[in-house]
Amino acid sequence: MEQRRIMSLGRSSLVISLPKHWIKLNELKKGDVVSVAVNRDRSLAVFPGIEKKREAKTITLHVDPNEKEVLIVRGIIACYLNGYSKIRLISDKIFPVAQQKAIRNIVRVLYMRIMEANTKETLIETLIDESKASVVTGIHRMHLLSSSMCHDIFNALKDQDVPRAKAVYSIDDDVDHFSFFLLRLLRSAAVDSALANQLGLEPIDCLDYQAVVHKIEHVADQAANIAKHIIMLNGRKQKIKKTLVDPLYDAGVDALNSYDGAVDAFFSKDVGRSNEIIERQKQAEKLDQELASLTFLKEKNAPIICASCSIRDSIMRIAEYAADLAEITINRFYKIVS
Repeated sequence: MEQRRIMSLGRSSLVISLPKHWIKLNELKKGDVVSVAVNRDRSLAVFPGIEKKREAKTITLHVDPNEKEVLIVRGIIACYLNGYSKIRLISDKIFPVAQQKAIRNIVRVLYMRIMEANTKETLIETLIDESKASVVTGIHRMHLLSSSMCHDIFNALKDQDVPRAKAVYSIDDDVDHFSFFLLRLLRSAAVDSALANQLGLEPIDCLDYQAVVHKIEHVADQAANIAKHIIMLNGRKQKIKKTLVDPLYDAGVDALNSYDGAVDAFFSKDVGRSNEIIERQKQAEKLDQELASLTFLKEKNAPIICASCSIRDSIMRIAEYAADLAEITINRFYKIVS
């Protein structure tokens, strides 16, 4: 790294000279304009010319007619998460109906739009202005959705309410929408200091917020898993006995309280509460063992035993994610401030 001495210009101005090789590289000359931005770490970023609007990144994916739909979807998601705003899909032949359906489904999930389409080519594009987004607001909304899913699914479990379970299962897609968008935003900010500055993010924030988004998404997935088992048992015309449902419900409510508390502690930087949540994890593990024993004592029906064990595992995982969030909060509290 080069060092430059600050010099005085006139009575009040301080200046530094620009590196000669940088001037040549950007073909600048006397009288040209450069743009200067102050980064979050108080450093300066100098850009050649007037700052231009961020150009949309474009990529072309060649799709084989026999390529599995899941592979196409994974490729689109990867491009989206890496900041591409325009994704052009080209096939040597025509897109089979299954491929077209898969493309349209993932476009909906990613909040993208199909701008051009024919039998051999499709252009999809995101129209969201990322510089005006708020990571914190997005995480708050994502948490509210996942928390409401947990609240509703534990009540659905207690009442064996299948319509409510189906409603919860459908909301999981909305959490995925937030997850994909926030992860795209954070990955872009991690490599684009100008965007990070606009979003008010430090590099460490991108890492921490990404971990938080993943944990919240996982909580929603566990709520959806519980909903799936309630629906499946109903299809078999079977129900979990009340003697087992009640302790499962109580354990679920405890896990949800820890989860909500962990997210609140994260944003309020409450280390004391975070430590309490981590300690509570030991009680959750003990309760999980008691539920495991109770399951095999109260039930002899194999499908109900399998469903009960899976529901118990989902509740335990929600409690574990709460403890993980609490650890992130504690780690952030002791971060080095530049």
